[in-house]
Amino acid sequence: MYRVLLVDDDPHIQAANEGYLTKQGYQVYLAANGPDALRIASTAALDAVVLDFDMPGMDGVAVCRRLREVSQVPVIFLSAYARTDDRIRGLMAGGDDYLGKPYSLVELELRLRLRIHRYRHVSSGDVLCFGELEIDLGLREVRYQGASMEFTTLEFDLLAFLAKNPGQVFSYEQLHNEVWRAPINQGLHNIQVCMARVRQKLDRLCPGIHYIETVRRKGYRFQDVEP
Repeated sequence: MYRVLLVDDDPHIQAANEGYLTKQGYQVYLAANGPDALRIASTAALDAVVLDFDMPGMDGVAVCRRLREVSQVPVIFLSAYARTDDRIRGLMAGGDDYLGKPYSLVELELRLRLRIHRYRHVSSGDVLCFGELEIDLGLREVRYQGASMEFTTLEFDLLAFLAKNPGQVFSYEQLHNEVWRAPINQGLHNIQVCMARVRQKLDRLCPGIHYIETVRRKGYRFQDVEP
């Protein structure tokens, strides 16, 4: 099930998009403004964001820029205008696609699916296993002894990247370049905070087993630890 955040201040558009995508099997989150969208994006493990370009207060471009500080999740802009400069602004802010209103719900879902598949770069059968710990790259789930823990998009991306390279130490700068790709002055501190959350969640999911090690003055590494 793909998790999609719909951001629009028009309740009729939200209802139509939510109804169609829910029928197609998506889990849908809703936000009517920029601050609410950023709050949801910071806690939910999203696969994509459908973002209205023109909203009062914080517009879609501002939301996308803030979102790109913490995530590379696909963003599809929606706009009632088809101006070239709007498309350019959206893409320069980090958007991945652009649809003009009115649009086909079938086309919206198709573009979402294509962007999500491109973002994931993995099939649903790719699972990293370390003892009883399973990191499902397709479903973006972390499981241990039948239990699972919810990770945000960036938390999962950091964990998956380290787990794909067990035993290798990665500096903050390397994690920034490979996973975060945010402005460097903002990314380093946020990586430390995010990695702390990843470790806390793993500790709750796998008590007594420490898969991620902090290497003093060097960075982090994932250890294939046997219980």
